[in-house]
Amino acid sequence: MQIDWGLVFNIIVFVNAILAIITVFREKRDIAAIWAWLLVLVFLPVVGFIAYAFLGRKLPKNRLFQLQSHVKMRLEERLSDQRQQIGNEVKNSSDEIVKRAYNAVNMFMTTDSAFLARQNKVKIFTTGKDFFHRMIEDIEGAKKSIHIEFYTFYADKIGTEIRDLLIKKAKEGLEVRVIYDSWGSMGTTRKFFKDLTAAGGHALPFLNTRSVLLDSRVNFRDHRKIVVIDGMFGYVGGFNIGDQYLGRKKKFGNWRDTHIRVIGSGVFGLQARFILDWNATSPKNHINEDHVDPRYFPVTTTKGSVNMQVVSSGPDQDLQQIKMGYIRLITMAQNYCWIQSPYLIPDDSVLDALRIAVSSGVDVRIMVPSMPDHPFVYRATQYYARQLAEEGVKIYYYQNGFMHAKTMVIDDQIASVGSANLDYRSFKLNFEINAFMYDKTVSQQLRDIYLKDIAVSQLQTVKMFNEQSPWLKFKQTFSRLLAPIL
Repeated sequence: MQIDWGLVFNIIVFVNAILAIITVFREKRDIAAIWAWLLVLVFLPVVGFIAYAFLGRKLPKNRLFQLQSHVKMRLEERLSDQRQQIGNEVKNSSDEIVKRAYNAVNMFMTTDSAFLARQNKVKIFTTGKDFFHRMIEDIEGAKKSIHIEFYTFYADKIGTEIRDLLIKKAKEGLEVRVIYDSWGSMGTTRKFFKDLTAAGGHALPFLNTRSVLLDSRVNFRDHRKIVVIDGMFGYVGGFNIGDQYLGRKKKFGNWRDTHIRVIGSGVFGLQARFILDWNATSPKNHINEDHVDPRYFPVTTTKGSVNMQVVSSGPDQDLQQIKMGYIRLITMAQNYCWIQSPYLIPDDSVLDALRIAVSSGVDVRIMVPSMPDHPFVYRATQYYARQLAEEGVKIYYYQNGFMHAKTMVIDDQIASVGSANLDYRSFKLNFEINAFMYDKTVSQQLRDIYLKDIAVSQLQTVKMFNEQSPWLKFKQTFSRLLAPIL
């Protein structure tokens, strides 16, 4: 009997389409993600479902519940007092930054319970050499506890050096806890931390995933980068732990990133976030949440100038707090808004904010890498770069290696440094953390750093984008269709 291959093909296409519809609509998603996944699943039979296994599956509800409710830090009373204090200060303050930032501060208090930490000292790092040198010095000087949380903790030269130092501190009797993401730290297994565990320390993959093979989701990753030492010194920003962040990988060459070191009550926000993540990851070895332990939240007498809020976001929350913060800063800008991000895949709300700003006469600049690390993501970034350039945004391609910084600075007054990129993944799919700072000195420092980066960057004109080949434009447009799931 002769097989009717045309009929077989039609049946496969029909079944594939039905399965695609069931797969996409069985879980709550926004409309952009629905259409993107239908495009992939319908037009790429089999391959599309393999991609869905890695990119499309939701985080189980029990894990989300665990993240939301496992620990309740006792900050509400302090927040209530602060709201009243801030209101009174704004009425009587001569500080224009305090007045201007009031609505942003209040928004973060409301959406993320992010208290306003005052009088912090902040140091900015832009090279892996300086960042790792100072962080290792602080770890070496630790007296009580070391808490580390990174998306990437590679088992390479710098990773081994830091791990060995943590083993040494654990043997000295310090509390050492490490959270790493199993996907971002691919190649790093629990065996790598075996000696740390034997010395009395603790190291676990985020949400206690057993392995990359058993946890194939690319989404819902712990993209945060947090270090807290003795509850007194904190780090947050874009660097991870790995040799490539020291410029040791030929593929990327020089690695340009931004991280900050915080001394003061701003560290408490980083510590609180770490404790929440640790207790969701290790419920059998959790940190006591019945009271604010002075070991983790010591009294600080720091007299710096930086007021700041530590804001986190993730798929365990309905609101996209960091994205809301970015939009708030963009719309607050009166003179300039300068942004750095390795990935530029904004959703419509961020695009509209950028359009409003540039149409209002604000100097909007966005700096992205001139080289890809993820092909589809890079082509989508190029698509949005071209679109925004046509609307008046100045787009710069960084030429001196790989640009990985996630920063925003407006008007020499308000700035953000953290782990969140300007893309869908950071807004909705990953767990992120940023420091929003209200201070002229830090903002001006970030502005000056930006100007130095411009000196080794190339401004992309509309003419340059128009001269791109039709094939390149097609790849950019196709990648843009996948933006909600990249």
